[in-house]
Amino acid sequence: MLQDQMLLRIPGPSPIPPSVQRAMSRPMIGHRGQETSNMLKNIAPGLQRIFGTTQDVVILTGSGTAGLEAAVVNIVKPGDEVLVIVTGAFGERFSKICEAYNITVQSLNVEWGEALNPLEIKHYLQEHPEIKAVFSTYCETSTGVLNPIKELAQAVREVSDALIVVDGVSCVGGVETRMDDWGIDVLVTGSQKAFMLPAGLAFIAASERAWTIIENNPQPRYYMDLVRYRDNLLKDTTPFTPALSLLFGLEQVLQLVDQEGVEQVNARHILMMNMTRAAFRALGIPLLTSDKDASPTVSAVKPEDFDAEAFRKVIKHEFGLIVAGGQQHLSGKIFRIGHMGYCSPADVLQTISAMEIGLLKVGKEIELGKGTAAAQQVYLNEGVLV
Repeated sequence: MLQDQMLLRIPGPSPIPPSVQRAMSRPMIGHRGQETSNMLKNIAPGLQRIFGTTQDVVILTGSGTAGLEAAVVNIVKPGDEVLVIVTGAFGERFSKICEAYNITVQSLNVEWGEALNPLEIKHYLQEHPEIKAVFSTYCETSTGVLNPIKELAQAVREVSDALIVVDGVSCVGGVETRMDDWGIDVLVTGSQKAFMLPAGLAFIAASERAWTIIENNPQPRYYMDLVRYRDNLLKDTTPFTPALSLLFGLEQVLQLVDQEGVEQVNARHILMMNMTRAAFRALGIPLLTSDKDASPTVSAVKPEDFDAEAFRKVIKHEFGLIVAGGQQHLSGKIFRIGHMGYCSPADVLQTISAMEIGLLKVGKEIELGKGTAAAQQVYLNEGVLV
């Protein structure tokens, strides 16, 4: 492999388009000047289209986890009871954030690799009317599961006034998202995954009823006070110094999304998911999730007859191809392939082809080219120009 060549196929951070890299290299400007205000005006409608909302999408300088913490500290207060749906490591993170703020957490644990059951949540809320908010992940990065958030929101609304708070960090920008239509109250995502940027920005939108709760919440907060961000955004500015270079890049990202079209972006991610899954089925290697529960942005593979970590090392050494390992009790048992953001069917074909060589080198008996051919066939059957 070439010394400076790296094929990054992890579920974040994701590769950055060259035009976005160039945009981020622009000379610095004053963050209180008119040029920055104009940029924030340009950015606003693009974020709303991706979120599927008419509400303001506020931008925090911080990671996706900062956005999750901002959601917690703004909508609940010590002593409130919340339900956290744990389908993997990042559902657990929501629990830990709530506990750090002395929120009473009730957890509903789902088998890792499976999606939540909206009917189960509905029954739980009927038995626990004191719940103030329901926290869930949209895509559970640690397992490659896409949770049925639309159906979850509908189930919650039927039996409870609890706010519906969604971590969309590893999928918003790459999957269908209709915050307003689905009745999501708070939606959070970050910059380093489907948004094709480095880490450092968190995006948050809230519904009208969520804003009412936020405005009347006595929980102290300063940097993460969403009311400050919303009120400043109405004046085309930010309450604190923004990450201007990332905003330069975000403006370009939104132009790229507009050129491709949000629906086409989502279709491209579904196509890449189908290609990836077809390849591993053809090679006889199990996937962690069912087709019904699978995420268009990350696929989790659970090998039975070869070592996942040895495989990751081989493909990194041979090709500079980097995929992610498992987390917590899945460490060493799975590997995860990111196919999100600046990623195309051509990248998937390259990845699968290189992986087939890696499989042979770790002793997995396969028919060379069989996985690639399966992915090619999916593209021929489903593919569109992207």
